[in-house]
This record gives sequence, C-alpha cells and structure tokens, in this order.
Amino acid sequence: MVSISGLSPWAKLGDRLALGGKDPIMAEVVALHGDRTEAMPFGSPAGLGYGDHARLLPAGPALPVGPGWLGRVVDPQGHPIDGRGPLPPGPRLMPLHADPPAPGTRARLGPRLDLGVRALDLFATCRQGQRLGLFAASGVGKSSLLGMLARDAACDVVVLGLVGERGRELREFIEDDLGPGGMARSVVVCATSDASPLLRRDAAFAAMAVAEHFADQGLHVLLLIDTVTRFAMALREIGLAAGEPPATRGYTPSVFAALPRLLERAGPRADAQVGMITGLFTVLVEGDDHDEPVADAVRGILDGHVVLDRRIGEGGRYPAIDVLRSLSRTVPGCLAEAEWALVRRARGVLSVAAEMADLVRLGAYRRGTDAAVDEALALAPRIESLLAQGKSEPRCGVAESFARLAAALEVGDAGG
Repeated sequence: MVSISGLSPWAKLGDRLALGGKDPIMAEVVALHGDRTEAMPFGSPAGLGYGDHARLLPAGPALPVGPGWLGRVVDPQGHPIDGRGPLPPGPRLMPLHADPPAPGTRARLGPRLDLGVRALDLFATCRQGQRLGLFAASGVGKSSLLGMLARDAACDVVVLGLVGERGRELREFIEDDLGPGGMARSVVVCATSDASPLLRRDAAFAAMAVAEHFADQGLHVLLLIDTVTRFAMALREIGLAAGEPPATRGYTPSVFAALPRLLERAGPRADAQVGMITGLFTVLVEGDDHDEPVADAVRGILDGHVVLDRRIGEGGRYPAIDVLRSLSRTVPGCLAEAEWALVRRARGVLSVAAEMADLVRLGAYRRGTDAAVDEALALAPRIESLLAQGKSEPRCGVAESFARLAAALEVGDAGG
C-alpha cells in the first residue's frame, strides 16, 4: 500500500494513478482516510519514496478490443504477452467494470448448446446464455476439461480468463489442451499467480469485457474463467489491505458483493438481436469442501453446477464428473420428453449402483435377490464407459450422445 497526501478533494475509489516520475508505476485508489489516499500498485513499489508525485489518470480502465484479438494472449491491461507483436486496436473501448444488462429487458436463454463433452451434454445439458459452475479440487482435470470445451463447443468465439495460474502452465494449456484449432477462435486473458492482486482481479473483469465486445457483434461467446476462487482471493487481499474486517473464513464483505457483479454480466444481452455469453466458471474447492464460502455463494448465483470428483479421477475415468451431484437448472426447457426419460433412468441406475457398491465389493449381495439392483449393476458400467472421453477423441454431438445412452440402457444386451 502507498499513502498519498494532497489528492483527497479529487480522488475516488477505483481511480487509477501514476506514481513517480520517469517510469511511473500504475496504482489504484482502494481506500480514503481523511486527507490520506491509500493506493495499491499494480507492480512492485520498489523505487518509490517520500516526495514522489502522484497523478490522477483521466479515464477509467478500458480495453480497445477488436477482431484482431482472436488467437492472442493478453494481460488484464490489454498488453500482448504471446511475443507476437502489438495488438490492433478495436473500434471502441470496452470498460472493465460495467453494469449487467437490466433484468427486465434481458433476452431469454437460447436453444440447447452442444458442448462436445458427453457427460455434460447428457446430465448437465446447457442452453445458450446459461451460466454453469465447475466445482473441483486441484488436480482433478479442470484444465483438460476446459480445453475440450474450448475446442469442441458449438460457439463462435471462446474467451478464457486464467486467474492466478502457474506461469509454466500457460503454454502447456494453449499448446496441449487448447490446440491450434481452439486457439484460432479464442482470446486468452492471463494473470499468473505472481501478479499483483489488482491484476488477478482484473483478469476476470477483462475476460468479461472481451466477451461482451464479441457478443455485441452478434456472436455467441463461450466464456471460461479459471478460477473464480482465485478471483475471490485477490479481492480478499485488496480488501484486507484497505482495512476491511475479515468475515467468513477471512473473506471480506466486498468479496461477496463483487461476485454477482461479475457473474451476472454473463448470459443473454439486453437486445435479443445481439449475441449471448455462455459462461462456465471453475471454482477451486479447498480440501474438497463444496460448502466453503466462495463455492456456496457462486452456486447460489449460477444456473447450475458440475462437480468433479477426485475419486472418479483416481479410478481412471476422465472427465471425472460426478453426474449424480451435477445439475443444470435449465434441463426441463431443453430436453425432449424421450431424452428426459433416458436421463432420469440413467440417473436411477447410477444411484442404485452407487448405493450397492460397498455390499457388492464385500460379497454381501447375491445376484437374483433384487431385479432392480441386478439391472443397475449390469447397466452402470456401460454408462460409466460412455461418460469416459479422452482429449483426443473425435467430437460427439448431443444427438449422438443420447443415441449412445439409449443403446447403453438396452436391457436385452446388458448381459445380466
């Protein structure tokens, strides 16, 4: 934190400052205390000293987004970090901090969206403009799943916001998970874990601003932010430095005020003629606790949640989606009656098989005791095999996924 005197009549919360003379350091006003203005630098404050000048910048943070940003990697301030030269400026500036569309004028959700991941298309079917949360602990395959979505989802543009990622993982994700085809239609906004909390916070807002630009051009945008948890952690650092009292598990009250301001900007736009932003937001649950404060708050804002389970991944099935704990709130509006019947039956089969797993493993259940259990034990492995999907597998559409699920539920071929 940097304490500044002489700005109190003009400075406001959120204003940007230039600190120092020859090579000024960018900072943001985060607190006002009488005649003192408290600012947090975007970079290292090394070199600043008593008597250095602070200058208020005239405009708020905004990005000159344009079509030339596709296929590029930028930081939250719009500077290219992929070594491919400067970015061509777009026709207008997109503000980082904007209001969500008015709820009374917002368009309805669009048709069913083909995500290209069978487990999601079958058991957490998504519509255009929906917002889903991907809840998982570390090392369960979130990045691989995001790469599959970015490559295979039926959308026009993909915007990825990587918040607090490890520096070495950026190129690995782009080259291995995303691939040239996925990168060609994507814009990646990245702030690594060593960046200041202001930059890590702004990575999510910048990704949202980029998505809003392309949606305003009439395109369907898939917005992937990884992770909302690190966004909340950055907000916590800023709030504590500004003097906010810690509340739930050390998170300051401003964290829970900022989450809906970010997440509500995704979805259908106010004009039905423009595009939509379908948002998938990952949540890093600490210690596999899916009821921790950030996860609980995000789950209440979004239109559904997808749970990735470490035990499923350890068993060798990827993506490690626990379909029984995953839910899309828009499923009744995007599935035909026959499809909905297939999903209900498959969920019932998996539920019975999960309940009987321990008894079967101990040898305490004998086949023939209960017909429903026998059927579930015969069909569940076939459903699990259908849910397994490698990164290099050919794309599978929604219609094909339901056809394969129907075939997996054919009792006559179940072999038991």
